[in-house]
Amino acid sequence: MIRAVLTGTGSALPARRVSNAELAERVDTTDEWIVERTGIRFRHIAGEGETTATLARDAAVAAIAAAGVTPQDIDLIVLATATPDNTFPATATKVQAMLGINDCVAFDVAAVCSGFLYAVQVADSMIRAGAHRRALVIGAETFSRLLDWEDRTTCVLFGDGAGAIVLEARDSADDNADPAARGILATRLHADGRHNELLYVDGGPSTTGTVGKLRMKGREVFRHAVINLAAVMEEALVAAGLPIEAVDWVVPHQANARILDATARKLSLPAEKVVMTVDQHANTSAASVPLALDQAVRDGRIQPGHIVVLEAMGGGFTWGAAVVRF
Repeated sequence: MIRAVLTGTGSALPARRVSNAELAERVDTTDEWIVERTGIRFRHIAGEGETTATLARDAAVAAIAAAGVTPQDIDLIVLATATPDNTFPATATKVQAMLGINDCVAFDVAAVCSGFLYAVQVADSMIRAGAHRRALVIGAETFSRLLDWEDRTTCVLFGDGAGAIVLEARDSADDNADPAARGILATRLHADGRHNELLYVDGGPSTTGTVGKLRMKGREVFRHAVINLAAVMEEALVAAGLPIEAVDWVVPHQANARILDATARKLSLPAEKVVMTVDQHANTSAASVPLALDQAVRDGRIQPGHIVVLEAMGGGFTWGAAVVRF
């Protein structure tokens, strides 16, 4: 049997780092208001020449180096984003060209904040099917370009960035013979389009012919997030045959510190097992999970053999989780 093993992580952030105090100079808000309600203290905002594709490329370069391979070893690129450089072609193909890869399968996945989890399952499935040997999975966003800077309830929540992982096919004569084998153990995804109006962008090529701005009903999103994230994590662990006690780290979507705390309490999960970077990066949508994962790997918290749960919920609603033995 074939299992997709995570062999490298990488991330990238725009050069400009914006504090709450700086935002308060242009928006009717305060550092205290933002921190109390969200836990956010900083975010990075893309500047001139920085796009979703350039951030994705930089994260990909770091992940490829960490995996000890070259761009030419990659035969699949799946890029999750809600803020592509162009309506088409896929931003993944732009990254492919930037990396100097002449031919590989490359496409985008759109599931907003859950996009990276969707991309992971797609790549995992394609590797398990034997169609590809080494995949580059990226979450990248320039969400600042969708924000209404007159809406203080949303513009303070988001930032820009990218994160990437390399997944590699590993063969095993009997997958069950080695229960400690590294790799993606289980993934679970969901969507419920009845809640589109709770988190959306009010524009698009087929409706307004414009990019539009982000709109959100925060209280309702919060309630759904806590319920859905806890449920999908439990579901993924059952599929992997693991109890909650086996989890070493949870790397959740970095939307709001209060959501992360509430989800951990609902699962009776110790807070120290939850990787939290929302204070430094804010909500980077599809980039938030791989960004947080890379930080936890590079600072030495996540070690080989650790059981790591990745989880996210975003507009749609979409939500999902993946259980990985690192």
